[in-house]
Amino acid sequence: MKTKLKKDQVNVITLGCSKNLVDSENIITQLQANDISAEHEGKEDDANIIIVNTCGFIENAKEESVNTILQYADEKQKGNIEKLYVTGCLSHRYKDDLEKEIPEVDAFFGTMELPGLLAKFNADYKHELIGERKISTPKHYAYLKISEGCNRTCSFCAIPLMRGKHVSRTMESLVDEAKSLARIGVKEIMLIAQELTYYGLDIYKERKLGHLLQELEKVEGIDWIRLHYAYPSKFPLEVFEVMAQSSKVCPYLDIPLQHANDAVLDRMRRQITQQDMRTLLQHAKNTVPNIHIRTTMLVGFPGETEEEFEDLCAFISDMQFERLGVFQYSHEEGTSAHDLPDDIPDEVKVDRSNRVMAIQQEISYQKNIDKIGQQLKVLIDRKEGAHYYGRTIFDSPEVDNEVIIPAEESYARVGDLSQVLITDAREYDLIGEFVK
Repeated sequence: MKTKLKKDQVNVITLGCSKNLVDSENIITQLQANDISAEHEGKEDDANIIIVNTCGFIENAKEESVNTILQYADEKQKGNIEKLYVTGCLSHRYKDDLEKEIPEVDAFFGTMELPGLLAKFNADYKHELIGERKISTPKHYAYLKISEGCNRTCSFCAIPLMRGKHVSRTMESLVDEAKSLARIGVKEIMLIAQELTYYGLDIYKERKLGHLLQELEKVEGIDWIRLHYAYPSKFPLEVFEVMAQSSKVCPYLDIPLQHANDAVLDRMRRQITQQDMRTLLQHAKNTVPNIHIRTTMLVGFPGETEEEFEDLCAFISDMQFERLGVFQYSHEEGTSAHDLPDDIPDEVKVDRSNRVMAIQQEISYQKNIDKIGQQLKVLIDRKEGAHYYGRTIFDSPEVDNEVIIPAEESYARVGDLSQVLITDAREYDLIGEFVK
């Protein structure tokens, strides 16, 4: 038998959302704890083992995942890598089909099969590492996954098929992880889950998101706590009270509403009406006057008429969301909406998506203009060329506005919280200068 001289080098490739990124970070942490060299999306072509962590949320994400797997399958056939493993949502949902279609992959794993993946490396799953992980984000911010799975029954969503039922983590484990992150220099934690507002229902028998925020506030070194992926129906209103009184919980909420027409909301099984949403959002603004709302809308759902779409557009214009993204409906097997005819042509979906974003672009531009002349605290994310790029307390990384600051006359470190005077505005960015 030929003796292997070179040590294995593992490269983990992440597709999809920040929840997948946390999963990848946990994979790397476990491998490194077993003395296996691993990194996240390494720039050097020195890895002999590739792990692709896939997304299976919508058609475009599935295509990207499959194309990435095929890319590395080709690299394996050429002899450039030795092993190829696939994990994550797409692998969980379509494992049997993928095994037949892409035999070059050495093994496929579902979303809850990390111990099985580690076994391929003769590595043990180390329970004592729960809450300890090597972050792949810039060292001053990190994601904190507070639960797994989802109990909601939205008709368009396949996440429960891939992630299972909602399972909360204990408050103690989350506080411990936040302390661990603070020790390595993290200043901002972003709470993520398939559904934040369900937190605590399974283990504490009541919604505990507000209480969790109060406990995380006590962690020294954490300056900003941000909320992502909250469901609007039966929203725990005490969260707004905590946000209003806190110096750490950002006046920011990512709350995907998906639509505004009652008939579409009913077909989507969203368990909420437009008036309910208006009441909730008004309560948020009354309690936290400077709150910035990020939402997501879904266009082209089966049966969506032009009138129903216009109702959505009117709602967006009326509510003046600070941040908004849009998805085009994807017909997903296994969801209840798959029983409905996917009757909106692709070109209509594209057109409606563009029309929504045209409305939002104007709203965003006007809101940014209103910030000219204000002094805002900015977290510096990076320096590129002659400029620093940072974010205000109202913005999450990668999806929201950035503040662009000339670097020639001032110095700041990445991770600094700096006072910045806003001097100009674009549709989705602010221009500023450091306050001396």
